[in-house]
Amino acid sequence: MNSHIFALDIGTRSVTGMLLEKDETEYTIKKHYVLEHKERSMLDGQIHNVVQVANVIQQVKDALQSDEAVPLTDVYVAAAGRSLKTIRATAEAKIIESPFTTAEMVKHLELSAVHQAQVKLIEENPNETIQHYYCVGYSVMRYYLDGEPIGSLIDQQGEIASTEVIATFLPTIVVDSLHAALERAGLHMKALTLEPIAALQVLIPESMRRLNIALVDIGAGTSDIALTRDGTVTAYGMVPVAGDEITEALSDAYLLDYREAEQMKRAIHPETATTITDILGFETDVSYSEFTHVIDAAVSHLGETIAEEILTLNQQPPKAVMLIGGGSLTPYITDKIADQLKLPKNRVAIRDVEAIEHLNKTDRLPSGPDFVTPIGIAISAEEQPIHSVTVRINNQPLRIFETKKMTVGDCCIEAGIDIRKLYGKPGLSKFITVNGEDMILPGTLGTPPEISLNNVLAHVDDIVSDGDAIEITKGTDGLSAHFQITDIVEMPQQSITVTCQNKAYTLAPQYMVNGVEVQANHVLEDKDYVVTKQIKTIDDFLSMMNEEQKTSKAFTIYINGLEVTLPNTGASILINGRPSEQKQLLHHDDVIEITYNDKPTVADAFFAKYPRYWDITNVFFHDKPIDIQQQKYDIIRNDEILSLDSTLHINDELYIKERKRQPAIFQDIFRYIELDLTEANGRFTLLKNAEPTSFDSHITSGDILEIKWETS
Repeated sequence: MNSHIFALDIGTRSVTGMLLEKDETEYTIKKHYVLEHKERSMLDGQIHNVVQVANVIQQVKDALQSDEAVPLTDVYVAAAGRSLKTIRATAEAKIIESPFTTAEMVKHLELSAVHQAQVKLIEENPNETIQHYYCVGYSVMRYYLDGEPIGSLIDQQGEIASTEVIATFLPTIVVDSLHAALERAGLHMKALTLEPIAALQVLIPESMRRLNIALVDIGAGTSDIALTRDGTVTAYGMVPVAGDEITEALSDAYLLDYREAEQMKRAIHPETATTITDILGFETDVSYSEFTHVIDAAVSHLGETIAEEILTLNQQPPKAVMLIGGGSLTPYITDKIADQLKLPKNRVAIRDVEAIEHLNKTDRLPSGPDFVTPIGIAISAEEQPIHSVTVRINNQPLRIFETKKMTVGDCCIEAGIDIRKLYGKPGLSKFITVNGEDMILPGTLGTPPEISLNNVLAHVDDIVSDGDAIEITKGTDGLSAHFQITDIVEMPQQSITVTCQNKAYTLAPQYMVNGVEVQANHVLEDKDYVVTKQIKTIDDFLSMMNEEQKTSKAFTIYINGLEVTLPNTGASILINGRPSEQKQLLHHDDVIEITYNDKPTVADAFFAKYPRYWDITNVFFHDKPIDIQQQKYDIIRNDEILSLDSTLHINDELYIKERKRQPAIFQDIFRYIELDLTEANGRFTLLKNAEPTSFDSHITSGDILEIKWETS
């Protein structure tokens, strides 16, 4: 079944109405009607007199519906592209303690970035507020984790998550004035599109947008520019120069009323002259060549201004330029733009309705480039409309325009609500010290805001419809840090029992807070100083029993004039009958035995201060490894040289003196071997590393020594 599409192009000079019929594959123009404003009630695409514009709209509507059985009530319209505001903005969140685990949390971050775009927009327009703009869409440019680009933020570990978005806004005054004028004419805005998008939709389909093309709609007051490349629309722009520039040049040159100059501009033809009457009543015949000469400077300025904006937006000349709109018929404008962009003449061309695909070419089809945008409005609004939706958010009415399916999050943006600010605040942290190390005890996180749609729990991605009601409740604040000692200290909570010298001891963890012993479930407060003790080793156990001095007997001597206490030399310790080091861990039911010994030796004293008593030379004698030891130190007590196993007495004064290093010689080997002389005949040869040598020859580690007896 066919459907009728009613579209209006409400321009600076005139209002164009289009009535189209759509079947499965094509659009057919049933009727069109153009009516100029009697007064200059619109300037640069903005309605300045709603009543006058509404009267023109009413007349256009009446003309189009005169033969229709059903009155025209719904209409597609377009907002001027020059009113479009595109803002990039970022938002970030600390995730070190609360990483994003759901798409909902990421969506909140995106919406916060869009809110920042709104704030940025208002900063650039300080006399306005967020309510002065409608957000008609946004796109995520990129996500970042700690400043580095990343594909997704869900379950990522880091400190800072952020995102960059590009958001698009329309001034409320543009949309509201359109609404007001339409309502006065008895029309309802069924959908809204954007003028640059409308023209692009019908002239440059998706398949052509990989090419770098500039589309310029030269109207009466402004020239709208759109650029495509790499499969998408890359930029929109506008210059406040268009067809009126030419009209004003004619008015100045020939002293014509503005309307007379406009009529002259439209009437003149290359093959005929035209007669004009100036404001003084004098008539003048103007040839086409004179006409083009008079407007040449204005045409050059128009072409130069358009080209400059294209270069600013595109950073280089595009591959081609398409011109539409009534102003594109200005003589030589294509050549002027081509010259400024340094393009071949055939790369700048005027396009009219014949270039529109899926348009049934009937005898009702209007001709000329000025009808491309009105037809584009009808088709674009039908295929990619921005519908008007009214919802209530926290019981306040909100009218928004959707370029896609609108979500709860989109409505929050339009209402100026930053969802991230509605999260509950984190609970207060506590700062404590545990065994000398500072520690932060975090409070619990605040909860996210609760969102309901029509009294049902909802998410920011949920789709809204006209008339829906949204309620947003601020999240609950987190609780202050609440930790017990056992929450922060990894210590066994069960006691163990050991036996020492036939007496049982129960060993349990000990907790001190600010110098006072407390239980394991003690709740910590800000600035608490915590000390924990756990009997883990035999050393810990001896400290608890104050046995350290008993086991060591505080055996003090003096070495080279310095006091030295010999640790653990006065006792031997057995655990379960086996020798133990004092760092050995204790276990339940261990049996500890301590045997005291009051006679430390010189070796105990020497090795407490020095690592080596001997110099070692490692050699091989007849392939057998031999370690030749040379005493490195003399240990003297009261002029007596002691050996390592000499017994010490408390307060002994020892002097340890390093001997002069003497190299090892071959004959030292005989201190470590026994020669087999059964076959010796008294004649032999000493060999070192297979070379003859002597008894007093120096030897070093690694040498190979031999004695070869001569046979008779």
